[in-house]
Order: sequence, then structure tokens, then C-alpha cells
Amino acid sequence: MILMDNIIREGHPTLRVKAEEVKFPLTEEDKNLAADMLEYLINSQDPETAEKYGLRPGIGLAANQVNVSKRMFALHLEDEKGELLSFVAINPKIVSHSVEKTYLTGGEGCLSVDRQVPGYVPRYARITAKFFTVDGKEQKMRLKGLPAIAFQHELDHLNGIMFYDHINEENPFASIPDSIPFGE
Repeated sequence: MILMDNIIREGHPTLRVKAEEVKFPLTEEDKNLAADMLEYLINSQDPETAEKYGLRPGIGLAANQVNVSKRMFALHLEDEKGELLSFVAINPKIVSHSVEKTYLTGGEGCLSVDRQVPGYVPRYARITAKFFTVDGKEQKMRLKGLPAIAFQHELDHLNGIMFYDHINEENPFASIPDSIPFGE
């Protein structure tokens, strides 16, 4: 079971490395990692379990956040219709995106960052993503709103990019052209 102690924090070199493509078929180790990352997110969103194990709630977790430099992440959240999106994406890519941008009005957070980082993080409002499932099946998914933001946040991790790298240093709350804010 992944605990907060297993999640590396900003400043750790693995968070700044571009993660390696995952080879198929997956090793047992890779399958276990995928299951453990998703389990962390599910547990972290359950108030009793989160309190019992001291877990910070999260909606996404990338492999390099647990010090494994592989291109996979887990997401566990609801879309705008209240449908649960719960999956592990392996070797994910964004194949197309909207011109329109969005951002979380309350800013983004990260399990690897123990401090509040104020500011808007510009993201594409809508994306079409491709990735592989744990059993090696290719998936294509259209995402918007919070799921699109979370997918981009986790994909950034796999490329060694932290969310605050996108914040305008001079004016963290500068308006973002062609964007629709996403409230929390």
C-alpha cells in the first residue's frame, strides 16, 4: 500500500526526469505499481481510510511521484456528469486539444508539493488522449473540465514538469487569454 512516506517531494531529482516508456506485456512489478497507485487515490478519497493512514486526498498520481521513472499514472475522479473516471494510463499522449484554455480558480495542488502555490495554471479546456490499459489495450478518451486538467497535470509529471512551472511568475493571477475558469 502506498502511503504519504512513499511519495517523493519537490526537490527530488526523479520529479524532474522525463519518464521511460513502459514495455508490454507489463511485468508483475508494473502491474502491482499500477494497482497500488489507483488504490492510493481511492483510499485517499475515503475520509476514514485517509485519516487512519494519514493520506492526503488526491485525484491523480504519477509513477515518478513514487520514485519510479515510468510513463504511467492513475486518475480517480468524477467528470462533469458525475460519472466516475478511474483508470491507469500507460504511455499516455494528448493527440489533440482545444485552442481554448481553462484553469482551476483555486489553483492546482500536488501530492509531491507540501505548500500552497498560488496562481493560475493554464491548461487546455478539452483534450483527446490516447493511452494503454494495464492489459495492453489502446484507449482513446475525450476529456474536459477537471478530468482534462488532471490528465495534463499527471502527463506533465511524466515529462519532469511541475504544475507551478506554468504559473506566470510576475503575475500569478494574470488573466489567461482564450480561457474559461473552472471553479472548484
